[in-house]
Amino acid sequence: MGLTDSKYDIVIIGSGLGGLCSAYTLSKEGYKVCVLEKNRQLGGSLQIFSRDKVIFDTGIHYIGGLSEGQNLNRYFKYFGLMDKLKLKQMDMDGFDIVTFPNDPIEYKHAQGYDNFIRSLSEQFPGEKENIESYCNKMREICSFFPLYNLEAGSKDLLAAKFLEIDTKVYIESITNNKKLQNVLAGTNPLYAGEANKTPLYVHALVVNTYIESAWKCLDGGAQIAKHLSDAIKKMGGEIHNYCEAAKFNFSGSDIKNVELTDGRTIGGKTFISNCDLSKTMDMIEPGHIRQAYRHRIQSIQNTTSSFILYIVLKKGTLPYFNHNKYHYDIDDVWDAINYDEDTWPKGYAMFPQYSSKNPGYTDSLIVMGYMKYSEMEAWADVINIIPNKVNSRGESYEEFKERKSQLLFKTLFAHMPHLKGNVESYYSSTPLTYRDYIGSRDGTLYGIAKDFRDPLKTFISPKTKVPNLLLTGQNLNLHGVLGVTVSSVVTCSELLGQEYLIKKIAEAS
Repeated sequence: MGLTDSKYDIVIIGSGLGGLCSAYTLSKEGYKVCVLEKNRQLGGSLQIFSRDKVIFDTGIHYIGGLSEGQNLNRYFKYFGLMDKLKLKQMDMDGFDIVTFPNDPIEYKHAQGYDNFIRSLSEQFPGEKENIESYCNKMREICSFFPLYNLEAGSKDLLAAKFLEIDTKVYIESITNNKKLQNVLAGTNPLYAGEANKTPLYVHALVVNTYIESAWKCLDGGAQIAKHLSDAIKKMGGEIHNYCEAAKFNFSGSDIKNVELTDGRTIGGKTFISNCDLSKTMDMIEPGHIRQAYRHRIQSIQNTTSSFILYIVLKKGTLPYFNHNKYHYDIDDVWDAINYDEDTWPKGYAMFPQYSSKNPGYTDSLIVMGYMKYSEMEAWADVINIIPNKVNSRGESYEEFKERKSQLLFKTLFAHMPHLKGNVESYYSSTPLTYRDYIGSRDGTLYGIAKDFRDPLKTFISPKTKVPNLLLTGQNLNLHGVLGVTVSSVVTCSELLGQEYLIKKIAEAS
C-alpha cells in the first residue's frame, strides 16, 4: 500500500522536535502514525549542515536540565535518548559568560543554584541576598508549571500573578546594581526578550533549565532527530521527506486528508500540525473555522529573527572554551533588539561548536545578532530550499549579507582581537534562511512573542476549532528543547489522557 492509499490514525505535518516526540509517543501507544516533512532533512531546528568539513547546528546550541533526575533527563529517558546522545557538560563555573565594553570582567552564570549564587555573589559583593531572592523566584515560578516538572494535573495559572510581571521591571526591583541587572538579563537572546513586554515566567522557565545543568551535543543536535526517527520507524511509524503540505480537505467538519503541493493526498483520523500557526491557518479553507479565531491566531506577533555568522576556524588555532558568550556594546542589554542601520549590531551571542574529531580546539563558531524580518523586504518573495527549490536572491542579497557579516566581524574582533587571524572561512544566514528551512512566516527565532500585558492571548491550546486537528511545537507552550518536548506531551495528552501519559513517562525515568 502506498503513501496516498493509506489512512493513518495520526498524520503529523512537520518533523520538528514537537512532531517527532508526538510521533514517538503515539507510535509507542499503538497508533498508526505518518510524519510529513517538506525538507530533505528531518528535525526542524535540530537540523545541521556542513561547510568545509565542519558541522554547524542551525538552532540547538546547548541544552539544559539533562543531569540525572532533572526534568529533560526524565523526558529524554522516556524517549529512549539518554543512553544514545553524545553529550558534553559545559563549564560548571561559567557555562554562559556576559561581557560589556570597557569592562575586562567576564560575568559568569554557573551551573547549580548554589554555585550560581556563589559565583555571582563573588563578582557582586553585597548582593548575595538579592541574588538568592532572584533564584528563589525562578524556582517558585517553575513549580507552577506541572508538566515542566513531570507532574500531572494543572494549577490555576490564571491566578498566578507572575504571568503579568515584566521581566525587566522584576529584575530592576530586586537590585539597584545596574551591572547585576544586565548580567541577570544578559542571556535574553535565548528568548528574544523585549523590555516592557517579555513576561517573567518566560525568562524563568528558560534560565532555570540551564542553571540546573547545561550541555552541548557533540557533533550537532541532529542526533536527537535521528534517534527519534529511527525509533518511530522501528515501532511501525512512517516518516516521509519532500512532502510539503498545501491544504486540508474536509468531509463535513472534520479533516479527511492533507493535500501535498504535488497533488498527493494523505488520509487520517487525527491530524497534528507542527507548523507555524499562520501556515496552519492558511491550510484551512474559509468556513471551517470562525474568522475571529483565524484572525486571533494570525494577528499574534512573533519574536524577532536573527542574522548568523558561521565561522570555520583555522585548525588548531583556538583552544576549546566550554562556555557561550553574550557580549553587549551598550549599557542596557534589553536595547540590543532595538537597532537601526547605523547602530547594528549592538552585541552578539556566540556559541562555540564542539567536534569529537578535534576535542582540544574549537573548529567553528556560531555568532548571532538580532535582525528584523522587515530588512528582508526586497527579497522576501524568493523561496530558496535546497535541493527542491533552488532560487537565487541575487547580487543585492549577497552584498547585504557580506555587509552585515563584516559589521558583525568588526564587533567580534573589537572584543576578541585574537580571533582576527584565525578565520579560515565564513558563511551567513538571514531571517529568510530561517523562514524557508524552518517554515515560519517571518523567520521567527522562537515563535509567538509572549506579552505580560495580555498573557492569555499567547496561551495556545493544542485543540483547534477543527475537531480532529491538534497543534504542537514551540508556539504551544514554550520554545527550546524542553519547552517543545513538553508541548508534545500536552498534545498527546488530548488523545491519551494526561495522567496516563505522565505516569508512563515517570515510570520510564
